[in-house]
Amino acid sequence: MADGSWASAQLIRAAQAGDRESIVAVLDGAHVHVRRFAEHLCATPQDAEDAAQEALIILYRRIGSLRATAALASWMFRIVRNECLRRARPLVVAPVAAPEEGEPGFATSAEEEAIRRLEAERVAQAIQQLPDVQRRVLIMRDVLGYPGRTVAERLGLSTPAMKSHLHRARTRLRLSLDPTHAC
Repeated sequence: MADGSWASAQLIRAAQAGDRESIVAVLDGAHVHVRRFAEHLCATPQDAEDAAQEALIILYRRIGSLRATAALASWMFRIVRNECLRRARPLVVAPVAAPEEGEPGFATSAEEEAIRRLEAERVAQAIQQLPDVQRRVLIMRDVLGYPGRTVAERLGLSTPAMKSHLHRARTRLRLSLDPTHAC
């Protein structure tokens, strides 16, 4: 997609002008590239397909607002990346049950709530920085709660390889979140 061979500048300009056939051609050409990129970023194949579809919908709706034809690829990849991050955020935050009033950890002020949200964002960013396989293994195993054998099968890994990637991911995550660890 970076070389633009799937969509010429002329085709993109025609799509920006509202030509339906050009829009369809741009969308068809972009789908395989967008999907491949999403598969590397998202935790599950379903999230990857959903993120790719969402990116194509956004492209369809907003291609007229694209300023430079050369910016199409980076714009699409940014949309996909944001979609994958958006889908991962609830997974990182969701497993933690909110404490009830009176329990330790109950957010009693807006400041505490803001700190909790910043910490969740920090964890999501740290997970996003993991290598592709480690990130997928960690999300599927620790966040989504899939059994180890299922994770290994879905990612095409042996169970020992999956365990090794999971151990490395947990170690990297722990080190990246440790404030005393000097990077």
